[in-house]
Amino acid sequence: MFPGYLKAVLPGVAAAAFVAGHAFAQTNPASAYAPIDPARMSSVMRTLASDPFEGRAPGTPGEAKTIDYIIDQYKQIGLEPGGENGGWTQRVPLIHTKIDSTASVQAHIGQDRLSFTQLKEIYLNTLMPTDRISITDAPLVFVGYGVSAPDRQWDDYKGADLKGKVAVFLINDPDFDAKPGDSVAGRFGGKKMTYYGRWTYKYEEAARRGAVAALIVHDTPGASYGWSTVVAPGGEAFDIVRDGADKPVPLQGWIEGNAARVLFAKAGLSLAHLREQARRPDFHPVELPNVRLSASVPVTVEHLESRNVIAKLTGAKYPDQTVMYGAHWDAFGERTDAQGKKVIRRGAIDDGSGIAAVMEIARAFKAGPKPDRTVMFASWTAEERGLLGSTWYAAHPMAPLAKTAANFTIDVLQMAGPSHNAFIIGAGQDSLQDDFAGAVKTQGRTAVSEAMPERGAFYRADHLPFARAGVPVLPIMDMAGFPDLLKGGVPAGRQWLQNYMTCYHQACDAWSAQWDVRGAAEDTAALYRIGHTLAFSQTWPQWKPGSEFRAVRERTDAERSER
Repeated sequence: MFPGYLKAVLPGVAAAAFVAGHAFAQTNPASAYAPIDPARMSSVMRTLASDPFEGRAPGTPGEAKTIDYIIDQYKQIGLEPGGENGGWTQRVPLIHTKIDSTASVQAHIGQDRLSFTQLKEIYLNTLMPTDRISITDAPLVFVGYGVSAPDRQWDDYKGADLKGKVAVFLINDPDFDAKPGDSVAGRFGGKKMTYYGRWTYKYEEAARRGAVAALIVHDTPGASYGWSTVVAPGGEAFDIVRDGADKPVPLQGWIEGNAARVLFAKAGLSLAHLREQARRPDFHPVELPNVRLSASVPVTVEHLESRNVIAKLTGAKYPDQTVMYGAHWDAFGERTDAQGKKVIRRGAIDDGSGIAAVMEIARAFKAGPKPDRTVMFASWTAEERGLLGSTWYAAHPMAPLAKTAANFTIDVLQMAGPSHNAFIIGAGQDSLQDDFAGAVKTQGRTAVSEAMPERGAFYRADHLPFARAGVPVLPIMDMAGFPDLLKGGVPAGRQWLQNYMTCYHQACDAWSAQWDVRGAAEDTAALYRIGHTLAFSQTWPQWKPGSEFRAVRERTDAERSER
């Protein structure tokens, strides 16, 4: 039964409450999730997770079925194609590489030698489309956290030359392990991770500075996951096809924590002491004395082509200004288990729920008056391979990013029913988060910060390429904490999340008739309300002063002031 004290997002719009499509009586005819229909959301997730879609892996027959289904749904809603050449899709060229588990790397320390074996003491991958990566006697340079952040008055590099060298980093931010009184304490948000703490940022800096390889020292607290998670991809990597000006570092990966300590000790250095030094603003890079690294690593390369699906409603007054909703259509496809049985990793919630939400929002917009601004509805490919479809779009946008008012990304919604709370990911980044708090308040709910900001969820979904391009973003990810459910409170929400996490990226992320989709519909309705307001306005959401993405947006301020 739907509690009567929840306020409606759009007063006067009647809707029934649904649990996986079964109608229940409710006391308030204007629901907190109108005009979103939980039954339709459930139906979309059921379809996308069904056998014919084969787990929706890019470059497989399951992709073709997925693309056709999404396009058909957008046509039925009455949207316009928003892709290339007047079509519904955007081509995304991909490369798939794999380094064999037998690969090894040798570190020569004077006359001594240390060998590091793939998946044991070291984990390597590459984004270079080449059949072999060779490194001969390259010096190793410890560069602390590898952060160059003028906005935080921090520079770990101090002009050090990394050309032809191997960069060795610590994971997370310089203040992650800071003690009270340390000069760095709080400079990067404390335990809350910034983009500077992400392994992707560190590899990017190594590439920009000419390193031939980049290795991150693994520690479980800083990474937020154990060594088994690091090695789980088995040497595989995916990337978009990049032009010559944007080459990745040739060899990248991690070195296991104890193996790193042994390596530093043999070089006469204390890794523990260097960790402490790296928390000081006067830290300078340290070359490991008398240490050289060599590797000859065979690589298997495969070229794929995948597609984003893009639909839109063209704005009546400001067609060059865009409000964007997006989710990723891909999951992990089929595999064969140890018993030789075919297993489909269906991705019903991750991210069938996001696709279902985007479709419902599109339907709601189409049912109303034509928006002033263009509203775009994107289904991204290859998120599970590294945010690749959205990254390709950000590099090849179908609408000007400088005039994209907001990107709303939906990635994993909860299926446990209405809740008292909703989660803000990366609190303090931009004004869209304040808008979201206001929207959920009208539903009788409270917006709360994610439970574990040190895990850096804000940097792990398809909104990130847009944030890096300066577009204000709002990600919704219900894995970010425990829902305070109307039925069962936080204990029931904790149980739902724990149960879901056992199925995360597994075959059991499958559609269920037992789901209560109303909680997912509440979040979807809140996003619709925010985007609806933006689409009928000339408001430009703003990054907050502490955000690392604010300066990027400010460079294009003049374009948004044009009329």
